[in-house]
Amino acid sequence: MITERGTTFGYNNLVVDMRGIHAMREWYPVIMDGTHSVQQPGGMGQSSGGDRSFVEPLCTSAVALGIAGVFLEVHDNPDKAPSDGPNMLTPDQFRKLITKLKILDSTVKQKL
Repeated sequence: MITERGTTFGYNNLVVDMRGIHAMREWYPVIMDGTHSVQQPGGMGQSSGGDRSFVEPLCTSAVALGIAGVFLEVHDNPDKAPSDGPNMLTPDQFRKLITKLKILDSTVKQKL
């Protein structure tokens, strides 16, 4: 397996190239790290920032490409987490997202 986590820096963001996911899945099962990939390294001065609002569109896009799975960080109170809080989902956000992703995954894999 290989994990896509955002591979380059662009405007102080990690960047996920969907073309890379498409290419990688030809050789290995791909796992999308949906929360790390929205990191903004050094975005909060002493720690990484991030924008969890991009987790859903990135994961949805990756699942639509037929990846093997997703990795997501979840915390009861992400804004109080000691690290990576801006990237994390709440349990409720996780449940809603994983439900959508399971439906999309099932649909996509019926067609592959």
